[in-house]
Amino acid sequence: MSLLFRESAASLATRTHVEGRLAQLLTENFLHKHRHRPQPTEVRSWERSIPALTNALIEAGLGEVEMLLEYGLPLTSKRADVILAGVHPSTGAPSYVVVELKQWSEAYPAEDDPLLCRIDAYPDPVLNPIEQVRGYCDYLVSFNGALERIPESVAGVAYLHNATDFGVTGLRAVTEDDRGRMFTGDQRGAFLGYLRSKLAAKPGAKAADALLQGKARPSRQLMTVAAEEVRNREQFVLLDEQRLAYETVMSAVRQARRSNRKQVVVVAGGPGSGKSVIALSLLGDLYRRGVPTLHATGSQSFTKTMRKVAGARKPEVQRLFRYFNSFMEAEPNDLDVLVCDEAHRLRKTSANRYTKAALRTGRPQVAELMDAARVPVFLLDQHQVVRPGEMGTVEQIQAAAVEQDLDCTVVRLDSQFRCGGSDAYLQWVIDLLGLEGNAPTVWEPDGKVRLLTADSPQELEDLLAARRAQGYSARLSAGYCWKWTTKITSRMHSLPSDVVIGDWARPWNLYGDRALLGAPPAPLWATDPAGFGQIGCVYTAQGFEYDWSGVIMGPDLVWRTDRWMVDRSASKDPSFTKATPDKDVDRLVRNTYKVLLTRGMIGTIVYSTDPETREKLRSLIPSAL
Repeated sequence: MSLLFRESAASLATRTHVEGRLAQLLTENFLHKHRHRPQPTEVRSWERSIPALTNALIEAGLGEVEMLLEYGLPLTSKRADVILAGVHPSTGAPSYVVVELKQWSEAYPAEDDPLLCRIDAYPDPVLNPIEQVRGYCDYLVSFNGALERIPESVAGVAYLHNATDFGVTGLRAVTEDDRGRMFTGDQRGAFLGYLRSKLAAKPGAKAADALLQGKARPSRQLMTVAAEEVRNREQFVLLDEQRLAYETVMSAVRQARRSNRKQVVVVAGGPGSGKSVIALSLLGDLYRRGVPTLHATGSQSFTKTMRKVAGARKPEVQRLFRYFNSFMEAEPNDLDVLVCDEAHRLRKTSANRYTKAALRTGRPQVAELMDAARVPVFLLDQHQVVRPGEMGTVEQIQAAAVEQDLDCTVVRLDSQFRCGGSDAYLQWVIDLLGLEGNAPTVWEPDGKVRLLTADSPQELEDLLAARRAQGYSARLSAGYCWKWTTKITSRMHSLPSDVVIGDWARPWNLYGDRALLGAPPAPLWATDPAGFGQIGCVYTAQGFEYDWSGVIMGPDLVWRTDRWMVDRSASKDPSFTKATPDKDVDRLVRNTYKVLLTRGMIGTIVYSTDPETREKLRSLIPSAL
């Protein structure tokens, strides 16, 4: 468990008063741990706020209470300022107080939401400290195994030692409870009484040891809530290989628990073969059985939608849905199962430009994920690798398992449920794009899925609008051949027209997590009806499906005489750099169109910006409606 420093309040008081070097010591520890210097605001907090809390503890007669400074919350980069560990005065059981320290002298609630507050020093609103510390407490109870049986042992308090009651009175519009309280400098006496009500004048070292040794894993209570949520959402019926994949994972879990044997399971299948249905079925059943499990993906849109689907009514359930790079500091085998969905989005390493230097080990991401659980499960479709650096293939995962001397079972899902369940259409797309070395073939309608071409983007949009008028869902997506305006403000009157084809122009889907100008945030473009009217790119469409799919093939993939030509200069995808080899760009562009052409459940309509390519598509796709 990560933290910067631990000592009893009495020792810390001596260190602060006598040696005067607490901030210096914490800075050295921070530098050693994170390989960069802390922010000046953080150092000021250590110099001023920690002594204010330490003095309060000494005055309350609680010098033997242990102080855990800058305690890292498990599986996240967030840190609690201080956790006080000790013994409860009336029960004698371990007792923990999470403390959020603020140097603010005054703060007031944001106009329409007391959960947010404004401080003159900051340009943007910040979370109300009562709510902030309550969130830390809830999170800690959900993910530290030491607290699973004693959730009532955790309390939370914000201590605003420079503030007067009058200066922050508006913040109390948020309900206070045992995990979220607030005291100001004016209420110092009440704060001392509060500390004495939670902590006895006895050594807290044993309670601190227990907390620090607790395993990072979801609590049974959280899993029970999640099981109920997943079960209530929909009843999944697993067929044939889906059932086989599910039973393979369940069998591996039983073996792992019985004989301490670790096993990797790979489930490979095309679009709509039911990979995510398997993932949710596994989560629901494993939670019901109390098996510590997390779900992870490499896709922001996908993770956020899963959080919305499975955790709409219970925000705590959303914490069970993670990203692949959340496991850099995970303890080996703390989880029983880690379900890695959309594993074709695996990257070479988890490090990015925000990663602290100490974690830039170069360790492969797949190895981190395999380490994190007794049964790592990877669900993937290798034809959906669309970005340089993504590397989730069956072979790569098998090779990583061999390197760690682990058994690896592969289950292939042959049947599929997207595109009307049409295997023929899926094969037609693979042949059209030459993904397996075959030449394009003429589409022979099979009664399961509709395939049409359009001669203009307006005709394409009109055809989709007509389907929507009949009650079907529809989306329009395109190859990444137009620049994407990412900075959009509410001051604009309309979304910028990024995708311009002749006199027809439409915006890309919104960038970021906020709805603006009537359009949904990027992660919800595929599932929110307001997504129609913006053009989706592969990163927002991947992992989703809708009834009717319109696809604009841009100038990055054109038909010339008897073959496809990939023009990398036509791509505006920022993930392609000069260092990306031509052969990689060729494969990734084709994979992009494979993803876009396989989103439609009922039908797909294709348009190309290039005349010769339109002619080729017309020759392959019968024109009958």
